Amino acid sequence: MTDNTRPFGASDRPEFLPAGEEPQDPPGGPPPSTGPYGMGPGWAPPPLYPVAPQPEPRGPNIALYAALAVVIALVAGGVASWGTFLLTRPSSGIDPGYALSTPSKQPTARPPESVAGVAAKVLPSVVSLEVKGNSESGTGSGFVIKGGYIVTNNHVVVVAGQAGEIRIRYNDRTSSGARVVGRDPNSDIAVVKPDGAVRAPELPLGNSDGVVVGDPVIAVGSPLGLTGTVTTGIVSSLNRPVEAGGSTGSDYALINAIQTDAAINPGNSGGPLVNAAGQVIGVNSAIATVGGSLLGQQSGSIGLGFAIPVNQVRRIAQELITTGTARTSRIGITIDQSYQGQGVRIATQTEGGAVPVTPGGPAAKAGLHAGDVILEVDGQPVSDSRELIVTIRSKAPGDQVRIRFRHDGEVRTATVTVGAAPAPSARPS
Repeated sequence: MTDNTRPFGASDRPEFLPAGEEPQDPPGGPPPSTGPYGMGPGWAPPPLYPVAPQPEPRGPNIALYAALAVVIALVAGGVASWGTFLLTRPSSGIDPGYALSTPSKQPTARPPESVAGVAAKVLPSVVSLEVKGNSESGTGSGFVIKGGYIVTNNHVVVVAGQAGEIRIRYNDRTSSGARVVGRDPNSDIAVVKPDGAVRAPELPLGNSDGVVVGDPVIAVGSPLGLTGTVTTGIVSSLNRPVEAGGSTGSDYALINAIQTDAAINPGNSGGPLVNAAGQVIGVNSAIATVGGSLLGQQSGSIGLGFAIPVNQVRRIAQELITTGTARTSRIGITIDQSYQGQGVRIATQTEGGAVPVTPGGPAAKAGLHAGDVILEVDGQPVSDSRELIVTIRSKAPGDQVRIRFRHDGEVRTATVTVGAAPAPSARPS
């Protein structure tokens, strides 16, 4: 067998012959062909192997492409808008075409029972008082009642004395002079009369006996000289024995106060405390404070304000207008201030010229004696002398009260008709 293969490394390149020579066939002629042209003698077609079937090509996912197109469009739009803003915004931040929307039309009327509705009705009747004396001055509040009279606190106008000046400023910004008609240090109530006609409407008086804890209230006045100020709150307690001002001594002003958390500050004194119907239920007179303040000035509201009940104010104001003075309700006893037990003990001996029980007085007529201990008044326990005093002073002369007391170890009950202290001579300031 003829071997037509070449040894490894044999060159397949044609050999170059000298010029003028032609290549010669090898002896015996060219080798016979054994396969397709260009293939070696050992060529054969590749073997056949089984081929796995290929999956048919699917069409494009239309939903995916659509979502992708939306995202691209949004991103492109945002980028374009931001780019437009950066290119067009003024470098100084000023935009001549900038404008805010105009306010929508809203009704200005308020329901009569709302705070705004009550305030609108009350404010025209509330005044500010500017008081000047020889060496002192101050401000306070007041309100107009029937006949053009103005009710305020005694401690507001007492500064004026006999020769001072009082000026009334109304809610409409008009003003006029005024004079004191009468004042009562024991109740801290005073009445003044403006010079000339009063155009402000009178403020209706309510019934403080019908007030209960939790009732909504509104305080109106001129705290710190800020006229026409309105604050709101509730009645937080009743029958608080509070010193509301006035002179010191046996007749200092103790009131059976209405307590409120409506903000009351210096300058609110004498202003009205009104209910949800706009009726006066009390006269703002005192506030509780914690600690002091700079320069010795009184600190502001801590949510404990006190008002004189209007039923007591009504009686005092009427007496001041008709007589120039007001009676102080009493039952004719002297209290033993050294007693530390339950209730309030009547003194056992004469002190400073005051007998324990006034002969022929209300207590004596009801059967009370020196050394008796008063436990209750009209079913309400009394724990100290202040509570007893304000309870009796809140009654009008002629009113009857039931007093439960202990006499020689025996508990008794008596009905006492409230009397009055001797009225001082009329001395309007």
